[in-house]
Parts: sequence; C-alpha cells; structure tokens
Amino acid sequence: MCWHCDNPGKTRDDYLVEEVRPLIRKHGWMVQTVESGIAQPALAYTVGLTDAGLPELAVTGLRERRSGQLLNYFARRVVRSGPPEPGEVLPAAVGWPAFEVVPLDTPSAHLLTAVLMYGEEFRALQLVYEDEHGNWPWDREFRGGTGGQPVLGARRRA
Repeated sequence: MCWHCDNPGKTRDDYLVEEVRPLIRKHGWMVQTVESGIAQPALAYTVGLTDAGLPELAVTGLRERRSGQLLNYFARRVVRSGPPEPGEVLPAAVGWPAFEVVPLDTPSAHLLTAVLMYGEEFRALQLVYEDEHGNWPWDREFRGGTGGQPVLGARRRA
C-alpha cells in the first residue's frame, strides 16, 4: 500500500515532512516506487542525490524490492565515486544484468516526488538493463517481461 493511501487526510507536503526528508537526512537519499498499472510498468527512483549535486537514478519494469536493492546499490556507488556517464555500460554483477546509463530528457515528467522536493530543474539517469539473453530494450529481440522496460530518455553512446 502507498503512503497516500494509508494516510488519506494528509497532503503531499505532509509526505515530504514525515517520510521523504527524514529518510534523506538519515541515508542521503530515499527510493520512491510507483506501482505498475494496467498501462504502465513499475517505476522507481531516488530522491535526495540532488542535494549532493548528483543526478537522481531511475529504473523501470522491476518489482519494488528488486528496484530498491538496485537503486540503493548504485546510489551508494554514485555518492562514493560520482555518477556514471550517459551511454556508459556498467558491467553485470552477480545476480544483476549489465546496465546502460540513459539520461532522462525531462525528469520532471516522471519523478513526481523529486519535483515536489526540487522543482522542475534536476538531473536524472535511468539504469536500463539487458534481458537474460543480453538484449537491450532498443533491440528487436528484447524480452522485458510483462509490461516491458520503457526507456525515459534518448540513448547516448559513450
């Protein structure tokens, strides 16, 4: 269940004060998930990396727990070592596929909680993953599962 559903009398500002800002203070970022719907695959993204001068990170098409693990892993990496470059391919690790970094053209169109925190001007990178056969969403052979994996920006080669 979502926070807003569990707290029907509360506002978006209440959500920022009670949930988002405390998590960012404690961890440096938080992961916001958006459940999949009939016409849209799941979306998850970080909020808080902007405070450190870094782009937010996003992933589509994964279950909530898996996307949270992935984004927390890469957020720690980004805070330690800096953000990856658009077009960079991050090699596969145990239990994960390879990822290609795609900048979001208009992050404010997709990352509502980040918009509530930072307004319309912030940067975001999508971690686009290959399927189990090494195909990417832009490959005709890609098999992204139910709902697929929408790419929210224009792919750039490194």
